[in-house]
Amino acid sequence: MGYGGVRMTTESLASTVTLNNGVKMPRLGLGVWKTDNASAAKSVSAAIQAGYRLIDTAKQYGNETGVGAGILEGLEKTGLNRKDLFVTTKVFNGDQGYESTLAAINGSLERLGLTYLDLYLVHWPVDGKFVDTWKALEELYYAGKVRAIGISNFDVERTQELLEYANVTPVINQMEFNPLNQEADVLAFAKLTGTVLEAWSPLGGGAALNNETIQTIAQRHGKSAAQVIIRWDWQRGVVAIPKSSHIERIKENADIFDFSLSAEEMQAINELDEAKRDLWYSDFAWHNADGHGFKDSVDTWPDSPENYAD
Repeated sequence: MGYGGVRMTTESLASTVTLNNGVKMPRLGLGVWKTDNASAAKSVSAAIQAGYRLIDTAKQYGNETGVGAGILEGLEKTGLNRKDLFVTTKVFNGDQGYESTLAAINGSLERLGLTYLDLYLVHWPVDGKFVDTWKALEELYYAGKVRAIGISNFDVERTQELLEYANVTPVINQMEFNPLNQEADVLAFAKLTGTVLEAWSPLGGGAALNNETIQTIAQRHGKSAAQVIIRWDWQRGVVAIPKSSHIERIKENADIFDFSLSAEEMQAINELDEAKRDLWYSDFAWHNADGHGFKDSVDTWPDSPENYAD
């Protein structure tokens, strides 16, 4: 199966997509948004032991420390090496800008207990900042501190603006993507540029999981609604990072390789698109249309530090 001219391997949890810079990235991974440090550590360790190799976090999530602990435990219990994993984190909105981004990566690496990142993303296109942030990511990429760089939550307009100044094309655009919000324009533009779309919130919450069409398809295959949605992502060529704090659910989410969706089933899910984002750019306090000033804070879950500054 191809994605925008990108080559893909055979189907298993170890399957990868070859990004536009030649780096291989797992096609299915674990997300940890809205997870505290203790839960993140357990989830990440369990996921690695279950065969996951892609782990996605962000400074804004307030759980990089927990993710790092989970990575360490997972590697110890499986006998794997750091190079066997693909770890993503993101530039915090409050750190965006050229010099501040160059400095910010050190805090993330320290919290994660790592010496390099596999993928570093611009978390949101902060007004007046994201081009300079991208320039810093390019420098980190050239210096070998990150293996690949990409963007997150960039619509077509802002992606086009970034590309006017970029020397490196983003390998990934991570977007809210699920059956009810399929980002048709972003996906089409990503294919044109050789950028892979990665889905955050791929399951779409209760509205998608309880959708009658998806439930009917799930019953037909003897699978859960979540498994059908993740399989749909897979067949669409979208990298997915479903979040779960439950070990059995983490395992279940990866059990999608003993069935496939027919063309008719794929089309039926495609037709569920409402093109309605639950969370978008204009919702954030730091968004300012004239490009002057922004504010933001790290998410604080029960065990997250109140002051998460580098």
